[in-house]
Amino acid sequence: MVKTNTFLDLIVLQKAHLFVLSTYKVTKTFPKKETYGLTSQFRRAATSISSNIAEGYKKKGIKDKLRFFNIAQGSLEECRYYIILSKDLNYINNFEELNKLITEVSKLLNSYCKTILNSLTSEF
Repeated sequence: MVKTNTFLDLIVLQKAHLFVLSTYKVTKTFPKKETYGLTSQFRRAATSISSNIAEGYKKKGIKDKLRFFNIAQGSLEECRYYIILSKDLNYINNFEELNKLITEVSKLLNSYCKTILNSLTSEF
């Protein structure tokens, strides 16, 4: 595992942040009637991915770290659904781009969690 100094050094956080920015950009074009509905929910869930990665990064215990990363994974899956819903409602045209980005974040987050778990089992 590569040594990092801050959560900003994590590639998974960097990609998650790009997803948040993409989410904000795409939801700007959603109908005004969705401001307090899908737009708000989608943005909150996207932001939750990055914020839980950042918070989990600083936790000392492995269980605590993984709990925050698991919350991030849940928010990620919530966003995956919002991408599908937005596409089906004809609110977005760049489904493939968002889907590719969230899939990349998901793979990186899963890999990061596995690395942490493996470091735990290698200690014994």
